[in-house]
Amino acid sequence: MPRVILFNKPYGVLCQFTDTAGRRTLKDYIDVPDVYAAGRLDADSEGLVVLTDDGVLQARIADPRHKLPKTYWVQVEGTPDMASLEPLRRGVLLNDGPAGPAEVRVMPEPPGLWPRVPPIRERRHIPTAWLELTLTEGRNRQVRRMTASVGLPTLRLIRARIGPWTLDGLAPGQWRAVAEPRQ
Repeated sequence: MPRVILFNKPYGVLCQFTDTAGRRTLKDYIDVPDVYAAGRLDADSEGLVVLTDDGVLQARIADPRHKLPKTYWVQVEGTPDMASLEPLRRGVLLNDGPAGPAEVRVMPEPPGLWPRVPPIRERRHIPTAWLELTLTEGRNRQVRRMTASVGLPTLRLIRARIGPWTLDGLAPGQWRAVAEPRQ
């Protein structure tokens, strides 16, 4: 039976097991042999990472050809309106080509949200808002580039769901083993 681990990656942690510069990595939190991250989150992003020892499952999760939805909670600078959200729903042009359509909605701050260390930058006269954004792609810094392209720079990015798996019940730095979902 393949091993599947759900991990709530804290801010500042690299989504790999080694680093020659001494930065925090997955090995600082997960002491399970032969598991690898199925996809990545940037060091300055937080949230759900799925790890597995099954290469086929890893490809099914990470490869955009499989269209596995990934949902993010995105704190943005500014006030979203229909004019800024509609391009995200249609898909926006990024410098490396078109990004596919996203499901996006304005949401309240996620319940039970932990503080980020260090805290995001706050400007007294510029409002912030939260978006829930779901993609089936996974390009480098895609969510950040998409929100910036519509005038809503990302301040905080948390991946909340990958396919059937969620962050539910996982504090930053915590992980748990789960059963592989049936296909």
